[in-house]
This record gives sequence, C-alpha cells and structure tokens, in this order.
Amino acid sequence: MSAVVVVGAQWGDEGKGKIVDWLCHRADVVVRFQGGHNAGHTLVVGNTTYKLALLPSGVVQGKLSIIGNGVVVDPWALASEIDKITAQGVKITPDILVLSDQACLILPFHRDLDAAREAQAGAASIGTTKRGIGPAYEDKVGRRALRVADLADPEAIAWKIERLTAHHNALRSGLELPEIDVVALKRDLAEIAPKVLPYAQPAWRVLNTAFEDSKRVLFEGAQGVLLDVDHGTYPFVTSSNVVAGQAAAGSGVGPRAISYVLGLVKAYTTRVGGGPFPTELHDEAGRRLGELGHEFGTNTGRARRCGWFDSVLVRQSIALSGADGIALTKLDVLDTFDEIKICTGYTLGGKMIDYLPASVKDQAACEPIYETLEGWKETTRGVRSSRDLPAKAIKYVRRIEELIGCPAALVSTSPERDDVILMRDPFKA
Repeated sequence: MSAVVVVGAQWGDEGKGKIVDWLCHRADVVVRFQGGHNAGHTLVVGNTTYKLALLPSGVVQGKLSIIGNGVVVDPWALASEIDKITAQGVKITPDILVLSDQACLILPFHRDLDAAREAQAGAASIGTTKRGIGPAYEDKVGRRALRVADLADPEAIAWKIERLTAHHNALRSGLELPEIDVVALKRDLAEIAPKVLPYAQPAWRVLNTAFEDSKRVLFEGAQGVLLDVDHGTYPFVTSSNVVAGQAAAGSGVGPRAISYVLGLVKAYTTRVGGGPFPTELHDEAGRRLGELGHEFGTNTGRARRCGWFDSVLVRQSIALSGADGIALTKLDVLDTFDEIKICTGYTLGGKMIDYLPASVKDQAACEPIYETLEGWKETTRGVRSSRDLPAKAIKYVRRIEELIGCPAALVSTSPERDDVILMRDPFKA
C-alpha cells in the first residue's frame, strides 16, 4: 500500500496540475480533500489543455477520482465542469467519479455574500475569488450547511434552509442585499440534484476499500500551505487547511495511511491577491518572470505577483506538512537570467530571523536577505534527465535542497506532461 499527498509549498500556483497528472500514471485512485472551485489545475496532454477546478486530475486518465468530504462543492459549477470535460472527449461516469455525500454545498447566496463583503471592505479586502468558498466553510463549522446527501431529501433541505435564512438574511440586510428567495432556491436545488446525485456515495468507504485492496492513492491538494487558514499569512489565506495532515481528515482515512508527502515548489515565487510577499519584485526581473512563466490564474485570469525564490517560506511549509521530498517546477523559466537570487533569511527590526512571523505587521516589515547565483544561460526546457541539465542549473537545485532541508524528487522543465526529471519515485519511496 502506498499513498502520496501532494501539497503546494508556497502560495499555490506551483504547477500541481501537471505534477499530479504525471503521478496519476502511477496511481490507481486520485482524491481531492480540501478547497473548492477557487483553485484551478491546468493539465496539458499533447495538444489538449484541460482546466480543472473541482474534478480531481485523475478523471482525465480514467482513474477512480474522489471528491472528499473536506471539499466545499458548488453543484452547478461541478455539473458545468463535468459537461465541459466531457465535451473534450473525457468519459465521466459514477464508476470513475465519486462525490462524498458528506461534502458541504456552496449555494448562490454564498457567492453574493463573498462579493458583497469584499466590496464593502474596500482597501481592507483580502482578495477572495468571490466564489462563495469562505461563506460555505463558515456555514459548515456553524453547523447549518447543506450537504450533498441533503439533495436527496427535500424535508432535510426545507428545515436546513430555515436555519440558513435565519442567519444569512440578517447578514444580507446589513449589506443591503435582498432576502434569499427560498422558493427559487428550492427549485434550483431540485433541478441540479439529478445532475450530481448519481456520483454521491460514502467516499470514505470507497477509499478505505481501495486501501484494503492495496491500491496506490494520490491525494491532490489545492492552493498552498502559505494559504492554510491556520498556518498561512492570515487573514490573506483560504478558508480550509491546506497542510498534508488535512488529506486524512478531508477524505476519511487515518493518518497512518499516508506514506509520502510531496511538496510542490516553483523555482521562483508567485502570489495572487493581497497579503505579504517578502521577495516580490516590482522591476524588470519581476516582469520577465511573469511573462516567461505565463503567470495568470487558471480560473480567475488574475496576474500573479512574482519574486525570487524564498527558502525561508518553503522551509517553513516543508516543516508544517512533513514533506519527504519536493517537486521543483518551472525551472526553465529561469533559463535566460544572468543572475538568480535566493532569499535565505529576513531582517526584522534590525535582527535576522529564519521564519515568517505570525503578526501581519511583522510579516509586512520583513526584508529579504539574498544570496546571488550565476544564471546558466542555457535551455532546460524539455530536459528529462538530470545528466542533461546545465551544471549551474544543477547547482541551483542543490542549493535549494540545502536551504529548505528537503531533497528534490521531481524536477519539471516545461508545461508538457512528460517533461519531468525523476530523481525519486514517491510511490516507491
């Protein structure tokens, strides 16, 4: 039995889609365990590009794919995504896709609330995707959410909607939004139910059976550890736990089931939305990173902020998730730089520190300490063997390993699925 958890070790957008897709060849089951449709994964297979949000990457290869209980699900977005991927020639059936009947739903008024609160916050907004993820998680922990199983039970929906409207109409009044149209909501839920219920079942049972059958399981994280609601740059974070430990709670298995944690790390640093970013570049180098790396959000289209590699943040993420190895992505983006910098520490109030503090004020005040390496000025794009990497590129990879205290298991050298250097197979570790 082997189970690999893939988590982003920065602020998301590390290239998880491509790496997860590559690992899917070695897996029998792929599981999403947190987040919603706010985080997109892009898969490039030959001449076809698949953009996924809720669907686990395994569906493209016909692998058993599970949306776990830790995910918040917009049923309309899920149905739309299934239609879109089906139109691209991917067959999706209940034998391939399993939706946890315990997963909580994102409803239309969650999106309204998300957008209204961001607009009202003005300069204090935290840069959500306005897709209702946060409000849905709030209802989950507030014990008033609708769950997938409720779609099959009109009576449960009726009394749960009473609890929901009692809470949300008060909020909506304060935000000058109209009251929830309960009749329309019930109608919409009745219409969407037949499109998603065929996939619903106790996902934890399916997953535990897979482990009993010695299947290889791949847990696919969304976002990145620095966006974790507990351990990230709070409040500029997502609304769920992103760390590797969430794979167990968000899918219904014990933590001993996990055999390997793979941290996804981009060869430089990017961030979408607001929040601290110690190594952010506002110069020509930052612009080049954005252009060469095509740094735009898969789902939102928002331009990503770019900066040099921050070993302090990645080392912290590696510790928080207990990563056994990293997958280093987008190495080829650095091919043309004369020199490349790595942040090795911060100064704060005249003192050197080797971690990101919890205080928002202190985070903003951290100044990076850089080490400069000579660029390799040779192409690494498409390289599939470490023997073919330029010596200075190898030196860059080795220095990152030293600074973060974690070895590279994979190195990605282009968006193409097969352009990966395998140094250690996570499923055989």
